[in-house]
Amino acid sequence: LYHTGRAPIEAAALGITGGPADTVYRVNLVTIDHTGVMRDHSAGGISGARARTLFLAISQAWADLGLLDGATLVPGEGYRAALVDRSGRSIEGLRTQPPHEMLDDPVEGQGPSGNAETAGWLRQLAEAAHGVLADHEVNAKRAAAGQGPASDVWIWGQGGFPAMPAFDERFGLSGVMTTAVDLLAGIASLIGWERLEVPGLTGWHDPDYEAQGLACVDAIDRADIVCCHVEPPDEASHQGDTRTKVASIEAIDRWCVGPILARLEQEPEWRLLVLPDHYTLCRTRKHD
Repeated sequence: LYHTGRAPIEAAALGITGGPADTVYRVNLVTIDHTGVMRDHSAGGISGARARTLFLAISQAWADLGLLDGATLVPGEGYRAALVDRSGRSIEGLRTQPPHEMLDDPVEGQGPSGNAETAGWLRQLAEAAHGVLADHEVNAKRAAAGQGPASDVWIWGQGGFPAMPAFDERFGLSGVMTTAVDLLAGIASLIGWERLEVPGLTGWHDPDYEAQGLACVDAIDRADIVCCHVEPPDEASHQGDTRTKVASIEAIDRWCVGPILARLEQEPEWRLLVLPDHYTLCRTRKHD
């Protein structure tokens, strides 16, 4: 009933709103090697500060070239950003592909397609960004440190702004969420759930699991539903890193599930659901 695309949900996490003619795209910093193969959908999990520096440089270059044309690039969490297009440009028939579903695959022929005008504009943006990134000092420093470069941007997930009823109005229940991922934070925002700000919470391999678990324990006193979303097993799978994936699951069990379970046992009635929002395989580095 309410899904219009992934990007507009993530935009809600950044406080971005829009009208019926506006469109939002998700933008990833990615690593595409010299053979044209998608090696990393997150440019090696590039940090928020460095990613923001690159996004700002890309946005300035797009503006200088006159390519934005009613659009704005807004940095998000880590390697993610939102491209907000308020020009009224059509997305009818436009097709894009998620970069995390193309890992170790050639990118040729998998860029924006299906709507010649809009797809052509998006390809121009990507080509210009490649030129900016090729010579940027952030990538020079990453190369010196033995890290993969943010070689390109990948634009996908387009959609218009959704309208959703508030969760408490529909079900008479309150909810809170902890997450370091814009997609989940956007869902919370759109349905009116409180997002718990937890110091040290990241979407990469090194979050403060204990702080996240304690924040959820505290929230049980004031909310009917508490959603504790922990991202590292997914990112470790996308990197093909089995050791880190196992370690993250163990950390979730110790610092999130354990304390939450102990707190819930003090309540007369409760349910605890532990599950993945989807599968990601280390073997393929892709969703399944």
